[in-house]
Amino acid sequence: MAKQASDTRFAVPAPLKSHGPARIIAMCNQKGGVGKTTTTINMAAALAEYGRKVLLVDFDPQGALSAGLGINASDMPTIYDLMMSKDMATKDVIVETRFEGIDLLPANIDLSAAELRLVSEMGREKILKNILKQITDDYDLILIDCQPSLGLLTVNALTAAHGVIIPLNCEYFALRGVALLVETIDKVRDNINETIQLDGILATMYDPRTLHSREVLERLHEVFGDKVFRSVIGRTVKFPDATVAGEPITTFAPTSDAAESYRTVARELVARGNCA
Repeated sequence: MAKQASDTRFAVPAPLKSHGPARIIAMCNQKGGVGKTTTTINMAAALAEYGRKVLLVDFDPQGALSAGLGINASDMPTIYDLMMSKDMATKDVIVETRFEGIDLLPANIDLSAAELRLVSEMGREKILKNILKQITDDYDLILIDCQPSLGLLTVNALTAAHGVIIPLNCEYFALRGVALLVETIDKVRDNINETIQLDGILATMYDPRTLHSREVLERLHEVFGDKVFRSVIGRTVKFPDATVAGEPITTFAPTSDAAESYRTVARELVARGNCA
């Protein structure tokens, strides 16, 4: 049977002497409700605790990432404005959150119009890449929270990214869609971004009491091997409670098993060499 989070031990990352250039990671899964936004926020918060400087990119028109950090993005410049304007500087749209080491490129419902407006643009797949190029040297990690789709916005994220993390809830129907996503990553690598790689698959909403969860996790390890994080995120009501509070689990319930699980993921990410 696959190893669980309690079996893993990863060293606390050494402090950094300087910041940048950032590794860009797309949090991607075309299925909704798998923990993409939760993972984006809490992995960033854990890495910030270890002295990393992180930029979060809300790339979902629902704006859940922005809301999850307690930021109302309805009346401020957003990633959509950057995509539509060639004269706006990325740094002018970045928002400093109230959490040390974490900045945000916010999004709101306006982003839903981006795919339609960009469909006839030259180089439309590289717009986000060009936006992030301006500030890459300022951060250690840039995490893109993708929408649950394989449309133009997600292709933009994959084109800009060095790596992809697939959060996957431990259910059979979520498992079925991973092959399609991996195929999409391969197509982006072949045609647009030859350096992109799968950084890992992260099992979320895991319940060790159920045979179903255990079987899905075991199947993941059988198919994807060491691409599956040894760290596992368990199912708990603390995550939605933290979302309502507009803060990461590491500050909402800092001593909880849920907070420690994301610290473990952050340490494993650094140990794998996918983050400075």
